[in-house]
Amino acid sequence: MRRLGLRTRVTAAFAVGALLLAASMALVSYELTRRSLMDERERTALRAAYFDAAVVRAGLDTDTPDVVEVLRSLDTGGSRRPVLHLNGEWYARAADPGTTAAIPADLRRIVTAGDPAVQRVRIDGQPALVVGVPLSATATYFEVNSLRELEQTFQVLALALTTVAIMVAGSGAALGWYATLHGLRPLTAVADAAEKIAAGDFTARLDPATDPDLTRLSSSFNQMVDQLAHRIERDRRFAADVSHELRSPLQTLAAAASVLARRRDHQDERTAVAAGLVADEIDRFQQLVNDLIDLARSDQPAHRAAVDVAAVARDACQAHDLPAGLVRLAPETAQVWHVERRRIAQILANLLDNAVTHGGGASLVWLGRDGDAGVIEVDDEGPGVPVEDRAAIFGRFVRGRAAHTRGAGDGTGLGLALVAQHAAAHGGHVSVTDRPGGGARFRVTLPGSLS
Repeated sequence: MRRLGLRTRVTAAFAVGALLLAASMALVSYELTRRSLMDERERTALRAAYFDAAVVRAGLDTDTPDVVEVLRSLDTGGSRRPVLHLNGEWYARAADPGTTAAIPADLRRIVTAGDPAVQRVRIDGQPALVVGVPLSATATYFEVNSLRELEQTFQVLALALTTVAIMVAGSGAALGWYATLHGLRPLTAVADAAEKIAAGDFTARLDPATDPDLTRLSSSFNQMVDQLAHRIERDRRFAADVSHELRSPLQTLAAAASVLARRRDHQDERTAVAAGLVADEIDRFQQLVNDLIDLARSDQPAHRAAVDVAAVARDACQAHDLPAGLVRLAPETAQVWHVERRRIAQILANLLDNAVTHGGGASLVWLGRDGDAGVIEVDDEGPGVPVEDRAAIFGRFVRGRAAHTRGAGDGTGLGLALVAQHAAAHGGHVSVTDRPGGGARFRVTLPGSLS
């Protein structure tokens, strides 16, 4: 499972934190507001019920009371419904069995026992508040107060608080994104500088004055890059110096071997064979020294210029006694690429040499594009490269199972390493896959070559 990025996690943390805080405040606010409004409504209902009960008691205190008329004389508005229980009979302003049936039995017993009481009920699915007031031993007065408007107020309040909580969570997410966007800028600068350094640009540095809190990080990073650049330059110079120093004795040995080769007809068979082996090893040694010099220089950034890559590929084929017709240019792909000519020529030469030496011969050199990246593919007719060896063969001096199974194993072990190094100098990479129909396909991708 892919782990979320730091910016996403921080933004989510801000959003969740803001949501939890807003939700907690909303719940507390809702509960306090609801309790306050409900308590106030109960107090108001009690005062009104006591007042109306006094009116009803006065109306009943006559010789021939008209109960219904007494109830109708009450100013209860549309939200209160008076009900009187007198001598075992229920009286109301109009026939309303639902109201009397909704009065809980427990509430009636309490009021009949002489104690006032309040209870919340639901009538036809609507909330209501029932207030009971004892009038006498045979009479109890009840008022049913509708709480529908109060419940609607609670719904509006809940909706408003929920909306506010969501808005606060969104604001928290936006704040987290903004904070990480600015807070991670120094890390982005470090990543950009590291990418430039990985591509061979050792001039990349961080500005210690950008963020006072990251001065130590910037200084340490710059010091590390300085030491790394110094060590790489020292190693590069060492390899170049050693290679150059080896050239002089090698040239002397090559001249001596050339003399022996010219006098082979005057030598006995064993001497001639020995002289031939010496000449072959000197040639291989010279190629190794040349590859080491190229490798020492290959860690520098590529110096791009307009290059006719198709012409370079044809020249490379002719140098290996291969037909120029092997070079194929994909449709809508320009012949001129923005690359370093020397590096591309060596990439093609090394891949063709690898195909001839280890792959049974080259069958195709394909030049195409992938977006703004130029793509070079070289196919061979050999047995291919085992999957477990496909990453290792681009290492330096790798002459293991893959090399020995694909050819005689008489190379320097640096050809494919140079291909990988030259591709990296262009910001690209090299890979190997199976060619359809058999064989290997080496693919070099060079970003920005066709932009």
